[in-house]
Amino acid sequence: MIIGVPTEIKTSENRVALTPAGALELTKRGHQVFIQSGAGEGSGFSDETYLEAGAKTLKTIEDVYKKAEMIMKVKEPIRKEYSLIRKDQLVFTYFHFASYKPLTRAMIKSESVCLAYETVELPSGALPLLIPMSEVAGRMAVQEGAKYLEKHVKGRGVLLGGVPGVSPGKVLILGGGIVGTQAAKLAAGLGAQVTILDINLQRLRHLADIMPANVTTMYSNEYTIRQLIRDHDLIVGAVLIPGAKAPNLVTREMLKDMRPGTVLVDVAVDQGGCIETCKPTTHKKPTFVIDDVVHYCVANMPGAVPYTSTIALTNATLPYAIELANKGWKKACQDREDLRLGLNIINGKVVYKGVADAFDLPLEDVREFL
Repeated sequence: MIIGVPTEIKTSENRVALTPAGALELTKRGHQVFIQSGAGEGSGFSDETYLEAGAKTLKTIEDVYKKAEMIMKVKEPIRKEYSLIRKDQLVFTYFHFASYKPLTRAMIKSESVCLAYETVELPSGALPLLIPMSEVAGRMAVQEGAKYLEKHVKGRGVLLGGVPGVSPGKVLILGGGIVGTQAAKLAAGLGAQVTILDINLQRLRHLADIMPANVTTMYSNEYTIRQLIRDHDLIVGAVLIPGAKAPNLVTREMLKDMRPGTVLVDVAVDQGGCIETCKPTTHKKPTFVIDDVVHYCVANMPGAVPYTSTIALTNATLPYAIELANKGWKKACQDREDLRLGLNIINGKVVYKGVADAFDLPLEDVREFL
């Protein structure tokens, strides 16, 4: 198979979809890998390292899309890329369709095959291609939140870990999944008082067993959220419904109950966000303030640490990419249910329920295409 890896062109996105090590694993199996020149530089990988791994470079993004049978990306295609994607071309990336109708419409029009990292799902319910970036984003949520609690960037002026004689800061985490767990670990390690909310009692029991003493677990409901937001310094939105829009757990009206300088970090913003007032921001301009509450809503948080993120992502995606390249997408998705669940749009038809429901579109049976 011919695999193309374009440079990511979303604002401040420095990751790349494939490391030189990943390129080597594909080329030694007889596949051709074409990397856009400079695609890996933001992550610390030069063109020379890809060439040494058996890949070839192409000058322009147009060249990559024109050449490849399978496109591997990190972030969803943006408007400049829509016209480059062609019928029957396999695009393997994060899409988050349910949060953005224009992208959904564009991919339907392209008649391509859209296989979304975020909806590949194991029988256990785990999302193996979302986990590594969720781990990065969860830890970054606290790292960035701690920074924006500083007074000179309009935060409360609170040091999360406190000092002897001064109480530590308080961190509220909405959601006890991968993002929430990683956020809690880092916040607890800094010495903060941490509260994790979730609606899954089994998950809360597990977290209560493994977390240190400065982490409290509570069942999530509106009443509890309204009470806790009054005195917590950093609130992390870590809610995910695979392939669907995240629910709003914190509304605009609730901001009035927060103290001035409270920081909100909505990790779910690329899936619509779980905080009503959050809207996607960039690494260049990551925050905005509403009602004296600081909002950090960068939609590609792991892009700030591209070396770590690119390696972590390739570690997860490469086994699937090899299978897709070896067998073709139809046979690979026939053989593996987890990959089949990654299919969102095929030749202009929506085959994933969360996407169809988000925009009231017809849902087709994915098996009809296999």
